[in-house]
Amino acid sequence: MDSSSTRRRATRAKLYEAAVTLIAEQGFSATTVDEIAERAGVAKGTVYYNFKSKTELFEELLRHGVSLLTASLRTAAEETAAAGGSRVAALDAMIRAGLVFIDRYPAFTQLYVAELWRTNRAWNSTLLVVRQEAVAVVEGVLREGVEAGELSEEIDVQLTAAALVGMVLVAALDWKAFQSERSLDDVHAALSLLLHGRVGGGR
Repeated sequence: MDSSSTRRRATRAKLYEAAVTLIAEQGFSATTVDEIAERAGVAKGTVYYNFKSKTELFEELLRHGVSLLTASLRTAAEETAAAGGSRVAALDAMIRAGLVFIDRYPAFTQLYVAELWRTNRAWNSTLLVVRQEAVAVVEGVLREGVEAGELSEEIDVQLTAAALVGMVLVAALDWKAFQSERSLDDVHAALSLLLHGRVGGGR
């Protein structure tokens, strides 16, 4: 990769970080391009050089953030499989990977979850696409588990995958907002119990 491409990637990363922090703090409509540029430490023209508009910046921010999450989930599953682990172990590793991601990018996660519930945004179709990319990684592991006989054939793969991703997102946001004294290991252990179906007292 040449130096100009490296610089552009670095600039975009700064703009993403500035935008996600500001929009999480004060909302999309209230956040201006001037504020994003100032927070990123760049000229206003630099924002428009990289993105046609604030809307495009936000849309690309959603793509970028969810692609990072998707890559983390996929890596966790692949590393578990390479080590000879079960599909349940892969799902457990993906839960941890999701928590690590959210711990690192709490503002993005807060923003992403909030936008999932809005219906009048220009980027709704993009959001649905990138959401499905993340959920599809979990669906793949669940489907493999069913085919290998590790998981029940009665599992609704699509809904279960969405539920697992949702569980991690909501539990992690609750952790960051209301139970910040807990460690990542502590939160992972609690969600792992849910994954293994041991909340009801089973062994």
